[in-house]
Amino acid sequence: MNIKGKIIIIGGAVDKGSFTEQNFNKDVAKNLNFFEKGILRRIIEESKHKENSRIEIITTASKIPLEVGPEYVKAFNFLNANNVGVLHIQTREEAAKEDVLKRIELADVVMFTGGDQLRLTSILGGTKLHKKLLEKYRTEEFIYAGTSAGAAAASGIMIYQGSSQEALLKGEIKVTSGLDFIDEITVDTHFVQRGRIGRLFQAVVTNPMIMGVGLGEDTGLLITKGHRMEAIGSGLVILVDGTQIKGTNLTQVALGEPISINNLLVHVMSQNDKYDLTTGELKIYGEDKQTISNS
Repeated sequence: MNIKGKIIIIGGAVDKGSFTEQNFNKDVAKNLNFFEKGILRRIIEESKHKENSRIEIITTASKIPLEVGPEYVKAFNFLNANNVGVLHIQTREEAAKEDVLKRIELADVVMFTGGDQLRLTSILGGTKLHKKLLEKYRTEEFIYAGTSAGAAAASGIMIYQGSSQEALLKGEIKVTSGLDFIDEITVDTHFVQRGRIGRLFQAVVTNPMIMGVGLGEDTGLLITKGHRMEAIGSGLVILVDGTQIKGTNLTQVALGEPISINNLLVHVMSQNDKYDLTTGELKIYGEDKQTISNS
């Protein structure tokens, strides 16, 4: 399928999964951990009408939607994008309302805030709104953007629970279906800061055909044509490739016991590096056209 839309997923910035800082400052730029690094600017630049694009902020994942939404509006306004609205969708019934669907139809960018990704998928999954978003992503010049929970929910297989400390004990990581904008990957966020590498290892060893993507804070991934990925922002993107696994004790050990994995591949991306899910090629920015390949 020739995917016309784009995905921009972001690793998050604070525990609230939003741009709202615990120590609020009236200076907008100081409130936004990854605002200054250009990720929001990149969303605007990649959108169909640039600063004139219609942007809808969906706060469903957040427990503090009335605080989160205005912060996004303020941030985009600061970047001269003034055609921004907020949708506080709290129930599946609200996701089916005609006025909500009309706003989604007119949107060039939909931005999902952080919070609880299971809340996001349980409220929106399978609704008319979800189906409309998928249709727009596949057939239009449209951007699905999400931070923290909004990023985790973009994949087909979604990590929704699991301790970082116990991540490589069998059964500690819980996964379910995400919103399925891209089914070749599974995403974990706040990745470097919260030491979640083990969570991604277990998610991948149980589903070796998917690529594990760990997004650091202040870091994003731009996905075009459904398979071309570019690291954006100031931090790191960790890729975990399970296709070359030679062996694991996953099916032999009991729940709660450690998992062993032989030949799990890990790649590290930073700003402007590119990875192609189809070819398995990682192009490191500035290496004079040198290419690193899995094959």
